[in-house]
Amino acid sequence: MAITTFPTVDKCASIGREKDTVVADMDGTLLRGRSSFPYFAVVAFEVGGVLRLLFLLLVSPLAGLLYYFVSESAGVQVLIFTTFVGMKVSDIESVARVVLPKFYSRDLHPESWKVFSSCGKRYVLTANPRVMVEAFLKDFLGADIVLGTEIGIYKGRATGFVQKPGVLVGKNKADVLKKTFGETQPEIGLGDRHTDIPFLALCKEGYIVPPKPKVKAVTRDKLPKPIIFHDGRLVQKPTPIMALLIILWIPVGFILACLRIAAGSLLPMPIVYYAFWVLGVRVTVKGIPPPPVRKSGVLFICSHRTLLDPIFLSTALGRPIPAVTYSVSRLSEIISPIKTVRLNRDRALDASMIKKLLQEGDLAICPEGTTCREPFLLRFSALFAELTDELVPVAMVNKMSMFHGTTARGWKGMDPFYFFMNPSPAYEVTFLNKLPYEITCNSGQKSSHEVANYIQRVIAATLSYECTTFTRKDKYRALAGNDGAVVEKPKTKKRIMGC
Repeated sequence: MAITTFPTVDKCASIGREKDTVVADMDGTLLRGRSSFPYFAVVAFEVGGVLRLLFLLLVSPLAGLLYYFVSESAGVQVLIFTTFVGMKVSDIESVARVVLPKFYSRDLHPESWKVFSSCGKRYVLTANPRVMVEAFLKDFLGADIVLGTEIGIYKGRATGFVQKPGVLVGKNKADVLKKTFGETQPEIGLGDRHTDIPFLALCKEGYIVPPKPKVKAVTRDKLPKPIIFHDGRLVQKPTPIMALLIILWIPVGFILACLRIAAGSLLPMPIVYYAFWVLGVRVTVKGIPPPPVRKSGVLFICSHRTLLDPIFLSTALGRPIPAVTYSVSRLSEIISPIKTVRLNRDRALDASMIKKLLQEGDLAICPEGTTCREPFLLRFSALFAELTDELVPVAMVNKMSMFHGTTARGWKGMDPFYFFMNPSPAYEVTFLNKLPYEITCNSGQKSSHEVANYIQRVIAATLSYECTTFTRKDKYRALAGNDGAVVEKPKTKKRIMGC
């Protein structure tokens, strides 16, 4: 049966399908991209590091040759072995849950998703390893069952080989579909290539998703579930060319990052702005910052994008502004050009400490308690509003083209290095109007929650962000499976992973 005998997916009616079952392929079908290399590359880099990514990139031409001249199964098997061999399965599952959904969701095919989402029962039948795709397909696309290639496991680590019946392509796909459904025929089958014909022929209706390079992915506002929290260091999908650029850039970028950090740490703050400009770091300042207050310091209320927010605030002001933090790594404290003071998570102690610091001068705080990469603001802790009426909201936004400068799973000491390893990182610091006394706690008799919520809305409106009620604990439970509390060393108290 020729692939052209199947109608294209745009011919499939999506109305009245609530009781129907759909079985769809993934690459080239639910996703626009037909190549799974970028997603294997994400796993390789996030779990195995740059050397594993290099290994995968060197082997990928062999996988391509096997794919086209031997079989699709052989090509996929090479990618699986090169990426997974020796990795802890728990690490693969973690990346699949908190890193890959961001990349997958940006490549969702609009026509396939229209059909897939209209059906009451949703199955995915894919050559990709199930461990790599199941979290995204179930949590974000509402798939009921994911039938994917099963990887071999020995003592909690991937062997690099696959279990029977092997890579799910061609006849293997059809056999798994028969085993799953028996004599029952699914109503709709969606595929994109000749090797999908065997399983499409087992469905009542089969549809082909033709390659359309220019088709636009489902937009953020139409995604089935917004991705607010995600982890991982890579900003862009690592296509083969991008993966090569990342590998070549990392040694250069690390040296450049060290120079940029040294400039920020060792030079006087009034000239850091110009040093950053020479070194390719762009700082844009908007609004009019308040002058220093002698009697009582101003409390700058910043949105939180990376742990460098207070440093770029100081750069914009041309003078060092101390910051209270929910904790940063020891390395970050050592290289910081400004004073950082850890909060104790004890309300009375923290309030006393902040009041004392304000008596000494201006102070910066990020009341979200942790960073968020997407255009959302987390809930603002209200303690700061009770301590002073000298409140200046500051909208912080940054741009990174290669690496994220935050992590929930990795070592936070590398966060500033990854941010400064970007070819041309940028920060935009917008000073908003000082809060009128009539809407503060002490002078205006407003509650601390009213003040905190008001400032959150003002900053969100400035950045065109969306306010949420999510907290630091929500983020770390989503990304790291804990509430962000870790034990440092024996005989020391717990510290909270923030920032």
